Amino acid sequence: MPSLNISFTEEEMDAVRAAALADGKSLKQYVHDLPLRELHRRQFVRYAVAWGEQHQSEFDGAFPDETPPARHERGVEAA
Repeated sequence: MPSLNISFTEEEMDAVRAAALADGKSLKQYVHDLPLRELHRRQFVRYAVAWGEQHQSEFDGAFPDETPPARHERGVEAA
């Protein structure tokens, strides 16, 4: 089975150990689960953003006073 050797500073290792303990997992299991948890989080965020974009007009219609001012292109600052 493939494995990975990761270096941490003492402070980082202390933080990872504390996080594993708080999660009730062994250090090995905690570090194993981190990239999988991040993958699932990113999938959830992508789905949530897509869902929000698909239903934006419904929200705008239902809550006209909550509609933000003119939407700007992403990455373009107002002059």
